[in-house]
Amino acid sequence: MNTATSAQIFLGRQPILDGQQNLFAYELLFRNSNKNAAQISDGSTATATVIANAFSEISIGDALGDYRGFINVEVEFLFSDMLLLLPPPSVVLEIPESVVLNQDVLARCRELKEKGFTLAMDNLAHLSQEREELLDLVEFVKVDIQRLTPQELEQVTNKLKPHHKKLVAEKVTSREEMERCQELGYQFFQGYYFARPTIIKGKKLYHSQLALMRLMSLLLSDADTVELEAAFKPEPLLTVNLLRMTNSVGAGTPVRITSLRHAITVLGRRQLQRWLQLLLFASGTQSGTANPLLHLAATRGRLMELLAGVQKKGDNAYADSAFMVGIMSLMPALMGLPIEDIVAPLGITSEVRDALCQSKPPLGSLLRLIATTEEESPDDTAAALAECPGLDAEKLNACIAQAFAWASSINREGGH
Repeated sequence: MNTATSAQIFLGRQPILDGQQNLFAYELLFRNSNKNAAQISDGSTATATVIANAFSEISIGDALGDYRGFINVEVEFLFSDMLLLLPPPSVVLEIPESVVLNQDVLARCRELKEKGFTLAMDNLAHLSQEREELLDLVEFVKVDIQRLTPQELEQVTNKLKPHHKKLVAEKVTSREEMERCQELGYQFFQGYYFARPTIIKGKKLYHSQLALMRLMSLLLSDADTVELEAAFKPEPLLTVNLLRMTNSVGAGTPVRITSLRHAITVLGRRQLQRWLQLLLFASGTQSGTANPLLHLAATRGRLMELLAGVQKKGDNAYADSAFMVGIMSLMPALMGLPIEDIVAPLGITSEVRDALCQSKPPLGSLLRLIATTEEESPDDTAAALAECPGLDAEKLNACIAQAFAWASSINREGGH
């Protein structure tokens, strides 16, 4: 695949949750910079190559952790041998509505199922006779609830129920829609209600006891500040509260917090230990269920840090600020407060504050860029990328892969 083609591919992922809003899987979003993939010559091969490269470079385990990846498969890719590079236990192949279900396609789906692949029917809105033939081969059915009236949704769901498939409600935008789909029998959910940061408000969040104990252990073993900073980074809410605490301790001083290391130094280890002990006792009755937005916030922070490192090699202060912008960008959704109210008491630098509140470049531009990669908006990603000097699609994809691997390793270590 040539550079021109690879530069048009972007990588993202969106969580799929179960009925308790626990993370169940990711949909992996491999897109080109045009809305219509057919505008790229041999688009299916380009997509296949990106998938193969991503999984070989960072491994499927690093990309997904313990979760499965749902991948949208157009008809050309469906018949490509490159599809067989994917590990069947780790992926679910989504057959979109755009694929014409002729006998060749159905035969290929049977072949893939026999090879151990799990199939899903994607973007279902109406259950045609051709779609019913595919039903026998799939394990999951994803229904686009935004294309249906409440009555149509109920009718389609009632037609699906006798087939005993796992139902996924797609494009859920509100709690009311999620609850309605639960009542109808949907087991899994995907949409901006869970992954777009402006929707969820006013939730009380709890710190992971494992994370608190890990930090306490580091303090008691006299770990250096670099180790403490690394332990804080996967914990966005703890980091924000650390900044609050630090600013409170330093009230009335002109000190502006520039990084996590700086905050730890200003607060002091004795105060930090007392604060962690208090949080540990207070968290004794938590359920332990992680909000997927916390994981997304940590991933954003790491991705911002990596991209900043590409833009300004060796500028640790810029990378530190980028990490803070990334994790704090989802705090309005997590804390139910406007970003201006969250930022005001934190004592952060003007560069971080202006990026969060005014989208001011260069960090504000980086934040816009990573937000577009979390949604199916390749045109927006291409436009945002053009506003970020020193970056191109290849570098963006490499940083996304590294950020996913980092966030998934945090999952395996028990941070969330």
